[in-house]
Amino acid sequence: MKKIEAIIRPSKLDKVNDALCTHGFIGLTMTQVVGSGKQKGHTRIYRNVEYTTQFIPKVKIEILVMDNLVEEIIQVITKEGRRGESGDGKIFVCDMKNSYRIRTGANGEQAL
Repeated sequence: MKKIEAIIRPSKLDKVNDALCTHGFIGLTMTQVVGSGKQKGHTRIYRNVEYTTQFIPKVKIEILVMDNLVEEIIQVITKEGRRGESGDGKIFVCDMKNSYRIRTGANGEQAL
């Protein structure tokens, strides 16, 4: 079992989610996050005052999947989340020891 975490642009969330659903992956968790990296922040205007922020809004999606589906999901996220510019995001894959479904008590792959 693997956990895929993808940090993407907020504007790409709907495209990525729709593509994942089209491929049969319907369960994910989304969190609004901020971060800094090669983009180095950006300038904004709030009430006619210009200011620079180091942290840029992003979206983190998390998906738990069986090992054999990891590459397919990475390809979908990469294809739909890419603009070809700095700030497109990152994907991380972690091993998961176990998972549990609270409602039924199922665990492992049955909990996915």
